[in-house]
Amino acid sequence: MVSSLSAIPHVIVMSAEFITGITVNGFLIIINCKELIKSRKLTPMQLLFICIGMSRFGLLMVLMVQGFFSVFFPLFYWVKIYGGAMLFFWMFLSSLSLWFATCLSVFYCLKISGFTQSYFLWLKFRISKLMLWLLLGSFLASMSTAALCVEADYPKNTDSDDGLKNDTLKRTEAKIRQINEVLLVNLALLFPLAILVMCTFMLFISLYKHTHRMQNGFHGVRNASTEAHINALKTVITFFCFFISYFAAFMANMTFSIPYGSHCFFVLKDIMAAFPSGHSIIIILSNSKFQQHFRKLLCLKKNR
Repeated sequence: MVSSLSAIPHVIVMSAEFITGITVNGFLIIINCKELIKSRKLTPMQLLFICIGMSRFGLLMVLMVQGFFSVFFPLFYWVKIYGGAMLFFWMFLSSLSLWFATCLSVFYCLKISGFTQSYFLWLKFRISKLMLWLLLGSFLASMSTAALCVEADYPKNTDSDDGLKNDTLKRTEAKIRQINEVLLVNLALLFPLAILVMCTFMLFISLYKHTHRMQNGFHGVRNASTEAHINALKTVITFFCFFISYFAAFMANMTFSIPYGSHCFFVLKDIMAAFPSGHSIIIILSNSKFQQHFRKLLCLKKNR
């Protein structure tokens, strides 16, 4: 267990990630809500960006509360904050954020990839209409995962002779409960990860085929489709990297093998806080419309 003073560098890192994440995700929410007010119409992509921003805004709040109170007010954290409710919100917002980002990867893959198979074209022309259902499915899947995880971590006590159980049996039951929880999280998060890997692979194949056609017909000149492929790949690949790092840190944290309050414990929190901030930055940088709005915002601040 490290002291509050030695944990300050980790708090500074998390605070920087928190401020950055609140700024960029707030930007995604405000810009798309502004477009909604202006045009009185919400496109599937705008709805998706709003959902991504809101889910990550909430996830950052949960991670910041965990990081701040567990360092400076550990007793208050364990007595008043830590428990089933906090675990539910953490699991729900983590899963929701990952699922929404996976929906974005699927959207990019279907809209940009140049495959001509009938089933792919069917999905490509209907993905906009299906987006609302995908978001609703992501919400329900995340809600179910969080509820099941809380149930696994806080099971109901139905044994009347619980006090007679020996310590070895209790430790064994606790270990089994932890393993079940880890398996549950694995099953819940490996599915969007598999979809993400498939989308990345399909975009690579589509880019290769498109580049090959361009080299044969136009002597390697890059056009708008090539740029769209590259921008989509940047977003999907960075999400894949953030997903893997977040998943690894999340799983290490959920196995309870890392001592609470240790340096490794805080490093895991730093890694997890990087995902909702870093990937949103990539989304803004890979979208020319968001870049223009962000530059205007920065110019207004400089003029003031």
